[in-house]
Amino acid sequence: MEKFQFKAETKQLLDLMIHSIYSNKEIFLRELVSNASDALDKIKFESLTDSKLTEHTEDLHIRLTADDKERTLIISDNGIGMSRDEVVEYIGTIAKSGSKEFLSLMEKGDGQIPPELIGQFGVGLYSSFMIADKVEVKTRRAGEEKATCWVSEGDGTYTLDEIEKENYGTDIVLHLKNIDKDDGIRDYTKEWVLKELIKTYSDYVGYPVKMEVEHSEFEPAEDKDDPPIEKKTRKDETLNSMKAIWRRDANDITEEDYNEFYKHISHDWNEPLKHVSLKAEGTVEFRGLLYFPKQASQDLFMQQGDESKTGIQLYIKRVFIMHDCKDLIPQYLRFLRGVVDSEDLTLNISREMLQQNRMIRVIRNRLTGKVLDTLLDMKEKENDKFLDFWKEFGPVMKEGIVQDHKHRERVLDICVFDSTHSKEDKISLTDYVGRMVEEQKEIYYMTGTSREGIESSPHLETFKKKGYEVLLLSEAIDEVWAETYFEYKDFKFKNIGKGDVELGTEDERKEEKEKLKEQQKEHKSLLEFLQTKLDDDIKEVRLSSRLTESPVCLVGGQQDITPQMEDILRKMGKDVPKIKRILEINPTHEILEKLQKLYEKNKDDARLTDYAKLLHGQALLAEGTMPKDPGTLSKTIADLMLKSL
Repeated sequence: MEKFQFKAETKQLLDLMIHSIYSNKEIFLRELVSNASDALDKIKFESLTDSKLTEHTEDLHIRLTADDKERTLIISDNGIGMSRDEVVEYIGTIAKSGSKEFLSLMEKGDGQIPPELIGQFGVGLYSSFMIADKVEVKTRRAGEEKATCWVSEGDGTYTLDEIEKENYGTDIVLHLKNIDKDDGIRDYTKEWVLKELIKTYSDYVGYPVKMEVEHSEFEPAEDKDDPPIEKKTRKDETLNSMKAIWRRDANDITEEDYNEFYKHISHDWNEPLKHVSLKAEGTVEFRGLLYFPKQASQDLFMQQGDESKTGIQLYIKRVFIMHDCKDLIPQYLRFLRGVVDSEDLTLNISREMLQQNRMIRVIRNRLTGKVLDTLLDMKEKENDKFLDFWKEFGPVMKEGIVQDHKHRERVLDICVFDSTHSKEDKISLTDYVGRMVEEQKEIYYMTGTSREGIESSPHLETFKKKGYEVLLLSEAIDEVWAETYFEYKDFKFKNIGKGDVELGTEDERKEEKEKLKEQQKEHKSLLEFLQTKLDDDIKEVRLSSRLTESPVCLVGGQQDITPQMEDILRKMGKDVPKIKRILEINPTHEILEKLQKLYEKNKDDARLTDYAKLLHGQALLAEGTMPKDPGTLSKTIADLMLKSL
C-alpha cells in the first residue's frame, strides 16, 4: 500500500469543493451515477474494436448497495474500469500542477472553471465527501488482471493499493457521515431515499440502476380463518425508467405518452395544448421537447424564485441538471414547460450553473425560433387552438415586442388585437394593414383599461365616421410596447389620444385645417377665458378635429405618457410629476355656441367658471379618469340642475 500527501493548495481546494461549490448535497449520487454511465458508454465503445470485451457488454448496469448497520453505500458499475495509472490521473485531477490556477479561479467566485476540468471523474467523486467520512474506489480496467483500491478520508492524504477484484468495473464505497438534517444530510441507506434521488436526478440515464429492495409476500395460513402470513423477500428492482421520451422515435410515441410525460414534469393535471419536438445536430447537438400549457399558472406574472420546479428542465446526456433553466428561453416564453437535453453543453465545476457561452445562445435562439414558428403555424392552421392559447398567454407574448429585438417582427406577426372593425374576432397586424384606407399612412390605436371603455371614448368618433380602423389595446403591457416600438412594415403606430389627427386625402386635410383655423379665430377669446379658469390642470384649450358628437375630450402631447400609464406607475409607487393635457372642444357642438353667447353677453357671469370645470370633469369621466375633486363636481352639477329647473 502506498500513501500520498495532497499538496497544500489541493487540500484547500478539496475543502472548498466540499463546503462551497455544491449547494445541494444530494447531488453526489447524480454525479456518481453519471460517472458510472460514462464508464458503461466507454466499454460499449471499446467493444466495437475489441471482440474480447463483447461478452462483457451484455448486461451493463449500475448497482446501489446500502448497509444501514455498517453505514455504507456502494455505487457499482460493470463498465470500463480504471488502471492504476488512470486512477492517479483521473481521481487525482485536482492534485495536478494546475490546481493553483484552478483554486485561484474558485476563490474569485466567478464560476469560470477551465473546460478541461469540467466533468472529470475526480470532480464528481470528491462531491462524496459532503456526505461521507471516507471514500474507497475499487476498480479494475477491462482487459487487465490487476485491480486498484484508492482510499481517502478527505484529510489531505490518500492511499493506493493493489487488490483482487473478480469483475471489470468500479465500486465506490461511501462510509456515510452521521445524519444531520440541519446540514442537509439524510439517511442514504434508506431504500425510499435512494429511490427518490434516482427518480429525481437519474431517471433517464440510459442504463438500469438496480438495487435489491425488500418486498412483502403473503401466503395463506394453515387455518383459513387466520390472516395471511407475511414473508419478507429481497428482489432486484430497477429504479430508473430509462425512458427519455425526447430521444425516442416520434412514430413510437403516442399522444397519451406525450400527455403523461407533460403531467410528470409540469405537475399540471390538465392535458397540454400542444407539444413541440426538435433535434439539432452539427456544432451544437441537443434535443428538446416543449409544451404549451392549456392554462396560465397563477404565478405567471410573478418573479419565480430559484426553487421553481417548472419551466424548462435541463439534462446533459440524459442526466438531470436543473429545473427551470432560465438561460434557455427568453422571459416572455416563461409559460413553456419541457426538457432540453444537450450532448456537449458546458457546466461549471458543480454542474449546477451553466457557463455563459456561445452554445447557450445557439440553443436559446433555436428554441425561440421553433416556438415562434409553431405559434405562427398554429395561428394559420389551428386558429381556434391559437386563440385559446392567446387568451391565456397573449399579454406575456407581447412582452417579447419589447424584450426581443431580434425576433420582434415575428412576435408582432403572432400578436392579435381587438379593433373597431371586429366586434368579436381578433385581428393580426397583417389583417389591419391589408384593409387600411387607401390614403392611410399610420396604424391607429388607442389604449385603455377595457375594450368597452375604449370603444365609448370620444376620440374614436371621427375615425368611425370616416371608416378608419383603430386597434383597441386594453392590457397593461400595451402601454409599454406601443410607446416604444414605432413601426410595422413601414407603417408607423399612432396613438389617437395624442397630438393632432389628420385623416382623409391631402385636399380633405387641407380643407379641414383651414376651416378649423377660422373657427379657432371665431372663438379665440372664449377659449382663452376657459384656459385661464383651468390653468392649474390644462395646458391648452383648443377646438377639435376628432370630435363629431361629444362636446369635449382630453388629448395628450405627443411625448406625454397616457393616463393609464400614469396610473400604473403610481400604483408601483413611482413619483409621477403632474402632466397637464389639452382640452379639445367640439366646434360643431351646441354647447360651444351657447357658451359663446353667454360669454359675449357677460364675461363675468359666474356660471362660465362652473361650466369650464364641468367641461373638464366631463372630459375626465369620458376617458375613465376620476376627477381630483369629485365631490365639488357633483355639487356643481346639482346646483346647475336646480337653476335650470
